[in-house]
Amino acid sequence: MMDLAPMDTAAWVESEIQRLVCESVQNRLNRHTDEPAFARPLVGFSSGADALYTEYVAHIGEFYLKPLDIFRQAFPEQKGISADELTVISWILPSTSLTRQEHAAQDRYPARRWAETRYFGEQFNEFLRHQVVELLSGAGIPAVAPVLAPFWRKIMDGERYAPCSNWSERHAAFAAGLGTFGLCDGLITAVGKAVRIGSVVARCAIPPTPRPYSDRHAYCLFYAHGTCGRCMGRCPVQAIGPSGHDKKRCMAYTEHAMHAYMKSNFGIETYACGLCQVDVPCMDHIPKPHEA
Repeated sequence: MMDLAPMDTAAWVESEIQRLVCESVQNRLNRHTDEPAFARPLVGFSSGADALYTEYVAHIGEFYLKPLDIFRQAFPEQKGISADELTVISWILPSTSLTRQEHAAQDRYPARRWAETRYFGEQFNEFLRHQVVELLSGAGIPAVAPVLAPFWRKIMDGERYAPCSNWSERHAAFAAGLGTFGLCDGLITAVGKAVRIGSVVARCAIPPTPRPYSDRHAYCLFYAHGTCGRCMGRCPVQAIGPSGHDKKRCMAYTEHAMHAYMKSNFGIETYACGLCQVDVPCMDHIPKPHEA
């Protein structure tokens, strides 16, 4: 195993993720351009023993996996592992300013850059998950990307927050101090809400990133100050209201109607919407109260 102090390991992991995002030819908007899908990422860390993961299980459901559950399923041969030996590595991939601007001009359908970021950008995010696991494994650090593991699954019905999954990269990023949730359920980060998120669980000691908040909605102007709510008006199917995000109404539009639109207009076999993530105060930063 690589012999580095915990802070050195953190710096090494963060620099490698930033290098991959900034230098990899895989980070492209599509296969015919050099334009990147994502700008410079944010990276954060949380402990596998963080009490938040136990709270997630209690609040979301018994099906939800804690980091120790994930590691044990991925590495059943490694006996006697404790949660405090694990670190969850999270990253935020910000959409570029060109993508945000193009998409902000839309009011019903995804802009081409947004659609390509959803398709090719998420392919890069998957590549990045694999690369981080390989990087750590090459240094003698066992690691697993939960959403790529065979035991990761979506839960469509029968649970309180369905549709949901047994591991949420947004919740891992929240635990890692990278952002808080907005009215539309998106994660508001220092680079805004128009982002993709990734995570890896690793057996290594990295100091957790401080969480500069205690409220899960601290950065949302609607929840924190009773103002804004602009994402409600941005939703083309009224799936966001004062009581929050109607996930099933959102999915019916995003994953079904927009799948057909993306295929017909862009030749891409995926789905997208994300109109609530742009042309809002939290699009590319943590908003101040006066921005409402």
